[in-house]
Amino acid sequence: MQTTVKSPVNDSTGNLLDFADGFVRRHIGPSDTHIQQMLELLGFDSLDQFSDALVPEDIRLSQPLDIPSARGEHEFLGALRVIAEKNKVYRSCIGMGYTGTVTPPVILRNVLENPGWYTQYTPYQAEIAQGRLEALLNFQTMIADLTGLPLAGASLLDEATAAAEAMCMCVAIARDKKRGFWASDDCHPQTLELLQTRADGLGIDLKVGPIEEIDFNHGQGGLGGLLVQYPTTDGRIEDYAALTARAAENGCLVVASADLLALTVLTPPGEWGADICVGSAQRFGVPMGLGGPHAAFISTHEAHVRKLPGRIIGVSKDRQGNRALRMAIQTREQHIRRDKATSNICTAQALLAIISSFYGVYHGPRGLKQIADRTHAFTCALLKGLERLGHSRTSDTPFFDTIRIRLGKGRASATRQVVDAALERQINLREYADGTLGVTLDETADAALVADLLAAFNFGHYTGFDIDDLLAEAEADGMLSHGALARTSEYMTHPIFNEHHSETQMLRYIYKLMQRDLSLAHSMIPLGSCTMKLNATSEMLPVTWAEFGHLHPFAPDTQWRGYTQMFRELESWLCEVTGFSAVSLQPNAGAQGEYAGLLVIRAYHEHNAVGENKRNVCLIPTSAHGTNPASAVMAGMHVVPVACDANGNIDMNDLKAKAADHAETLSALMVTYPSTHGVFESTIREVCDVIHRHGGQVYMDGANMNAQVGLTSPATCGADVCHLNLHKTFCIPHGGGGPGMGPIGVAEQLVPFLPGHSVARPDTAGEFAIGAVSAAPYGSPSILTISYVYIALMGAEGLKRATQVALLNANYMARRLSDKFDILYTDKNGNVAHEFIVDCREFDKSVHISIDDIAKRLMDYGFHSPTMSFPVPGTLMIEPTESEPKAELDRFCEAMLAIREEIAAIERGEIDAENNPLKNAPHTMQMIGGDQWPHPYGREQAAWPKAWLRDAKFWPTVGRIDHAYGDRNLICSCPPMEEYQ
Repeated sequence: MQTTVKSPVNDSTGNLLDFADGFVRRHIGPSDTHIQQMLELLGFDSLDQFSDALVPEDIRLSQPLDIPSARGEHEFLGALRVIAEKNKVYRSCIGMGYTGTVTPPVILRNVLENPGWYTQYTPYQAEIAQGRLEALLNFQTMIADLTGLPLAGASLLDEATAAAEAMCMCVAIARDKKRGFWASDDCHPQTLELLQTRADGLGIDLKVGPIEEIDFNHGQGGLGGLLVQYPTTDGRIEDYAALTARAAENGCLVVASADLLALTVLTPPGEWGADICVGSAQRFGVPMGLGGPHAAFISTHEAHVRKLPGRIIGVSKDRQGNRALRMAIQTREQHIRRDKATSNICTAQALLAIISSFYGVYHGPRGLKQIADRTHAFTCALLKGLERLGHSRTSDTPFFDTIRIRLGKGRASATRQVVDAALERQINLREYADGTLGVTLDETADAALVADLLAAFNFGHYTGFDIDDLLAEAEADGMLSHGALARTSEYMTHPIFNEHHSETQMLRYIYKLMQRDLSLAHSMIPLGSCTMKLNATSEMLPVTWAEFGHLHPFAPDTQWRGYTQMFRELESWLCEVTGFSAVSLQPNAGAQGEYAGLLVIRAYHEHNAVGENKRNVCLIPTSAHGTNPASAVMAGMHVVPVACDANGNIDMNDLKAKAADHAETLSALMVTYPSTHGVFESTIREVCDVIHRHGGQVYMDGANMNAQVGLTSPATCGADVCHLNLHKTFCIPHGGGGPGMGPIGVAEQLVPFLPGHSVARPDTAGEFAIGAVSAAPYGSPSILTISYVYIALMGAEGLKRATQVALLNANYMARRLSDKFDILYTDKNGNVAHEFIVDCREFDKSVHISIDDIAKRLMDYGFHSPTMSFPVPGTLMIEPTESEPKAELDRFCEAMLAIREEIAAIERGEIDAENNPLKNAPHTMQMIGGDQWPHPYGREQAAWPKAWLRDAKFWPTVGRIDHAYGDRNLICSCPPMEEYQ
């Protein structure tokens, strides 16, 4: 009988038979000795005594987490391999926006599996993110070229979400005067469902129907927009030019949901009149992963730039006049717009967009067209073979890679026989309700696949057809031509897409860009509320296993039993961590989790409503994350702010008054715990009780779960629903600004309302399920493996210890910095939670040194800035995480203290108030090595202010960026090569 030997959690104790590769001590940065030193500085004897002093007694867990003991890395990866083998990797010809693809090995190994790419943070500090910004600019350029629309975003969550965002964009462009929206019924079904979910919350009058029956007067004020699929979900290529002309005459915008590979050979939507184009870049080198993560795209005309959801990368210049990239029009971020935001998308799929970008760079326009032509040729040969067998297409319109087949006369009832014959050959087909069958081919198609498909449609008997003969027949019949809809315009002509086609060139380009980005491979990224912790290699390995990566989200569930086992175990562990009754894994971002959780609360109230009673008021503290109010508005709620007191806590008097004022209409309170100000508020139970007494539900933002796990839980605090940022607390990498996952946990009364899915209903979908919130039923499953491995390797004791050390690291740093900086919020004993706020407002008043100056100066020390101006303007929020060793905490503290001394020198008049190391930061290698040095301080102080920088120096690629110039001169695609010189 196999036994599991418990892993020692610390460094110094353990049984001789314990596994040697215990993960807990690898994940937690400080050693036992250093933990004891930090505890002594803070006046505590043990971690338990320390955490008890921070977490209010009435919300502490009374029992340890019921999660299995920690397991060794090697042993558990072997066990996970057994689980993975329960997944069956069939050749999926289902289509519906998901296709097989080949990730070029040079990109797989050096981007997707490279911590230099996947541990980067969102590029808010552009000077140390130039490589990733260039890759995303390439993505935008590629999308703009292929779609024929000049302005593209830097990615969205998935194709269906992007279509929903485009619908909202149409209504916003019409200034809410046109609230009708028409979606063609030949769009992908998951897209139509997400449109309905979003429309219900926002009061948009959505009509799904045949496009030939379109009524431009539908809805309040008429149609603001319409959506078509190009090609349609069953493969037809329709000419929409006449439709777009009619739409323009009626003041209606046209959204095209397009296949990116097809656009290499078809007339792009921008050329036949579409106003907005959306779609998925998944087939550009990103594995299907049972549904994600994948980068969606969106493009439009420049006139709509301020309505475009998500992020845009733009070209600006630095102080030395050098070309520099940055996120453009950042005032559209939700922290600024809050309940006026047009979207709650605070994340993107940056890492996946970067992979697709490199895929486009590596193949170039010729390579992409070759892939498209080859895919289309196999599809044509397949159709000719099917016709020989007596079957036919349901339409005679042109097609690209997808055909819908009606079985021959007398065989209409044999659909099941064909499907079973295909399954015997490990092929998945798409089944339609009318008995027809869909087949989609992709770049992985080959002659053997076509032969197997023909055998399946021949009821299990191989045909012996020669594929070259079939292709010759198709060519003779003109089938290979796309006719009037064939693309004639050029695309991806920029040199960047035409110079890196050998692996040597590609490898060097990938590494050139990577070296321009600061990541966790270089130093700690101390961002408050963002939790930039270790993304361990063992956690990352299964992501690229074929058994997890190459499964279609709508494949029969018998083919992903391994995933099913992982889902159930992960759900049970997350229920244990949160204290809730059930978890939905569907939301594929933190903001998406907020939205889903609020929709669940809304559905609960509507189900229990009596008469006309409508609970739609959402109370939100003024300190909340900006996505909170944006999510509430998207869920159809009315936002009412709740004040915070001078200590950053929720103002209980104001909360009670607002709850009483809206007692008849109160839906929910959104609260973050520990507070957004980084404190364990002692009143959290009372806060929840107030809301419950007035008939509302409590939504807890899970951004700060890294301070709760093993010590308290949302349910113990009194919350009813909570989303979990798996990319924060549970180790999914930030990937340069995405991917993420935002599952929601709910109390028992909310379980019946957990999200469903019309194509493949999740096991957790409730009896009264809300509509889908993500394109795939389980969101982005392939990265759930990361959190699954993390929890299994940590075990209950390790998870608790991680939380305690995260709290310890933050309090240690706060204590070290408190002599020179004001720590803005603490509890009554002077403690903080897992993050803390440094008040820098006085420096701006006294010597005009802003937090921007401090942030840029930190780059000279090799660090990313903490979170700036959130939740309080003029402050820095610091979160070290449990993964950082004491030496790194000390190094960052030394950098901050050195910067404080530079500010003091300015205050004393010893350094020029304008020409000083802070105002001129960051200092690039070009500046340091130049012939001219127009500064009163030396190059040594500029670039090597601490001795340890001589051993390892990260150089910012560009000097301080001129954001105002970039907004005045908006350029969001690759500039001419002359500008690179």
